[in-house]
Amino acid sequence: MATSAHRRGSAGGITLVVSGKSTEDQHLLAAAGGALVLGEGDSVEDITVSLDSGAGAGAGFDAGAYMAALRASRFGRWMLWSPRLASTHDLVTQNFAKLPVGVVCVADVQFKGRGRSKNVWESPPGCLMFSFTSQMEDARKLPLMQYVVCLAMTEAIKELCCAKGLSELDVKIKWPNDLYLKGLKVGGILCTSSYQPKVYNICTGIGLNVDNEEPTTCLNAALKEMNANLPTLKREDILASFFNKFEVLFEIFTNEGFQALEEQYYNSWLHSGQKVVVQDGPEAQHADSVVTIQGLTPAGYLYAIGEDGKSYELHPDGNRVSAKEDGNVVLHEYIHR
Repeated sequence: MATSAHRRGSAGGITLVVSGKSTEDQHLLAAAGGALVLGEGDSVEDITVSLDSGAGAGAGFDAGAYMAALRASRFGRWMLWSPRLASTHDLVTQNFAKLPVGVVCVADVQFKGRGRSKNVWESPPGCLMFSFTSQMEDARKLPLMQYVVCLAMTEAIKELCCAKGLSELDVKIKWPNDLYLKGLKVGGILCTSSYQPKVYNICTGIGLNVDNEEPTTCLNAALKEMNANLPTLKREDILASFFNKFEVLFEIFTNEGFQALEEQYYNSWLHSGQKVVVQDGPEAQHADSVVTIQGLTPAGYLYAIGEDGKSYELHPDGNRVSAKEDGNVVLHEYIHR
């Protein structure tokens, strides 16, 4: 079965393949497919939607293997897959109201992947790239959502390695939303939200280097370094493992707040006890102060203590961090020691 939404756009357009945990899930998503849009004005893409044929990995992402490994009931049970897409995040954001909450969009290749603060996420073949939707009522929890996602991915990778008898990959969280392995970035998370009456619509995008050793390194390269004879990780298994873990953590987060996950989170991040040099004042006149990161503030910023006993709150600012010293902004940029 295939349906097409014919619109003006780039040559070739977009192919979306629809999969579901059940036949009913698949047909529900296919029914929405004909109304999907991507782009605006003359840049709107032609979209062709078809049902997954069950052909398996020969056609790209193996939806059958993914669905077989998926235990989550709320997230990931509806999937849109494309061999080549500008941005999975743009697709789910632009069509949030038309899609079931919990849908995931996966692409083999992205050519306009998005990162935080308008950064571009390089998206070569071998990278697991996906975006999914969720909803939340409490606005105070929104800034903390990215931390739950980061934690879910690190835990999912560890559990998957254990289940397959592989060496553990010690993937760590670099605040606020990056994933690191052996000192190199292997993943990034982007969370955006919009408000409708009584609820926030959240779109979460994730890029994870699985088989692509460029531009930094990838999970399977690290596994091969430890034991070249063992099997490697597959994108389908990682995605299923992520949703299996995320659904559990999201339920805890929603009902009990982030404090119920904080200890787990700190066990997976890079920053406990890390010393940071705070540069106070203009670059030519700044005075350095050393602060030690203690954890997170209730609002999700970094909490640090200076050598003088003063409290600091560190904020992300593009690719830098800004800070507040007891309420006053003092940081120009920061340097890790």
